[in-house]
This record gives sequence, C-alpha cells and structure tokens, in this order.
Amino acid sequence: MAQFTVKEGYRYRCSIRLSWVESFVSNEDIAERLVGAGFINVDVTGHDYQREAEGTWPLADASAELPEQIVRVDEINEGGAMAEGGR
Repeated sequence: MAQFTVKEGYRYRCSIRLSWVESFVSNEDIAERLVGAGFINVDVTGHDYQREAEGTWPLADASAELPEQIVRVDEINEGGAMAEGGR
C-alpha cells in the first residue's frame, strides 16, 4: 500500500478499481465510507469495477495508507485545475 497525505481544506478526486465481488457495492456505500473516514461533500460516480470519488478534507493534515482499490488520487485546486498526486 502507498501512503498519502490529505491537507486541511483541500478537495480530492480518486479513481477506484473494485474486484468482482466489490463491484456490487453501491456508490452511496462508498460515499458513506469516505464520510466515515472524515471527508465531506463526497460524490461518487461510475459503476461496476470503475468508480470516481470526490471529497473535501476538512480536518487537520493527516497521512494514511491507501487501500489497494484506490489507484489514483488527484488534488483539485481552486477553479477546477488539478495537481497530480497520489499513487
């Protein structure tokens, strides 16, 4: 697993790749897990094996191991521009 640091007040977009069994999980369930981890304003789109999630980190900067299902993380800056990051 790779480690990633989220920064207070920043918005992130991640690409999620699910296994066959995991692909039956709803976007709402994925969003609930992200909210449970501390993100706010979470939106999850996609279906089957490929999902995209966006959320804002309102807490202090923090680092954690990324689950293997998260294959890419991008920091979304003001105005919608992105800075490459993550895995």
